[in-house]
Amino acid sequence: MPGHAQNMPKIGSNFRADGTIASAQAWQAADMATRHEEWTWQLDAPALRALEAAEAQLPKHGELLEYEQADFPLGDFAPVLAQVRERLLTGSGFAVLKGLPIEAWGVEKSARIYWGLGLHLGLAVSQNGKGHALGHVKDLGYDYHHPNSRGYQTSARLPFHTDYADLVALMCLRTAKSGGLSSITSSVSVYNEMMRRAPELARTLTEPLYRTRWGEVGSDRPAWIEVPAFNVHASGVVTTYVRSSVRKAQLMPEVPRVTAQQEEAMDLFDEIAGSDALRLDMEFDDGDIQILNNHWILHSRTAYEDFEEPERRRHLMRLWLACEDGPPFPPAMSESFYGLTLNGRPNGIHIPGVPMVAPLEAT
Repeated sequence: MPGHAQNMPKIGSNFRADGTIASAQAWQAADMATRHEEWTWQLDAPALRALEAAEAQLPKHGELLEYEQADFPLGDFAPVLAQVRERLLTGSGFAVLKGLPIEAWGVEKSARIYWGLGLHLGLAVSQNGKGHALGHVKDLGYDYHHPNSRGYQTSARLPFHTDYADLVALMCLRTAKSGGLSSITSSVSVYNEMMRRAPELARTLTEPLYRTRWGEVGSDRPAWIEVPAFNVHASGVVTTYVRSSVRKAQLMPEVPRVTAQQEEAMDLFDEIAGSDALRLDMEFDDGDIQILNNHWILHSRTAYEDFEEPERRRHLMRLWLACEDGPPFPPAMSESFYGLTLNGRPNGIHIPGVPMVAPLEAT
């Protein structure tokens, strides 16, 4: 095992003597379940009026990508969203907004308001090889096990993972007939528990794992990336983890084989992430917006059954957002990301020559 993994830094005030981390991002499910009011914002009538007033100022025929933050003035809602943003970037790392009247607003108006909120949280980046800055989580009939399939385009269970941006936001337009339960876990708490139970396996996950790029990469870049799951640095640990992409990368002959110790470490990671002690479950209702900090939060979803009628099928809109003032992360992590924004933040899935688009329907 490489020496750097055996001598992980224990520096900064957040590190305990045993190498675990004490921070607001290291939370337990039971604590958060009893402090629902800390991470949930129920949007009242004045808040909704402020959002509608902001949307009314947007040019009616403009493209979402043309708008700037100043085009969507929040008015009295600004202090509320500032609280949400602070919690995302310096607190527990997750928040839920509830109560958007999706049915009354319709898809286009809802998307414009959702996009406007995103302008005040960060910079929208591309989520796939098509350049989608406004993404759609919807079953398009793809096979989850195909090497180039993305889980969000299927109805399959999605294990705990992170995305390639500072923040990921999901707005629920329609729920499924059954299933589709959302779960989140503190990846800092996963790291802490692994350090307590099996520190050698925690250290294994500070070594690079090879992951597929899902066929969504320019010809000038390898078809895979190598990046550790746990990226330990002076102020804590940043986690980036997609086990399905590790498995699919094993289909590439040029990628090194996953070792038995890496498999054991990922098994323990998955077990802890899904444990009752750490896993926080939440139902998605129509009009909910869930926002997560990918550096500290893992998310998953149970499999779901959809309605037969196309207009009733489960549909979430998604934003990946880069935050100029986002959490620090080490150079070893940024070097393996798909790319960085001009401000040095994770830039999603960007392919040279593919323009950004913000479609209102899933494609």
